[in-house]
Amino acid sequence: MALLQEAETIARTRAISKLIIMERGYQVCKFRLQINEDLFVQVYRNDKYDTTNFALILGRIRLYGRDKINGKWHRHTIEKPSSHDLSPEGAREVSLTEFWDEVEAIIQNLGLASML
Repeated sequence: MALLQEAETIARTRAISKLIIMERGYQVCKFRLQINEDLFVQVYRNDKYDTTNFALILGRIRLYGRDKINGKWHRHTIEKPSSHDLSPEGAREVSLTEFWDEVEAIIQNLGLASML
């Protein structure tokens, strides 16, 4: 799956402590890009249902995310992570690498850079 290959590249080139593959199948994959024990990006992809979920998690709380459901993207902003942002920026398709770039900026802005 191309998404997992992209994650492996990110894990080699960015501040990732480890890549944890939780599920890997023909049409589905789920994995974490672990930054540290409490901070990670969780990724889920289901080709059958054209669903993608990217989430920045601190502890058990989603800080930020982007999801693709039935071919349409939305964003969970840092200000309102439980709401769906359907603005042009929120509905924009992003790659995992682009999401990771957003995550790095969020970590810097929240003063969590020491966690990298």
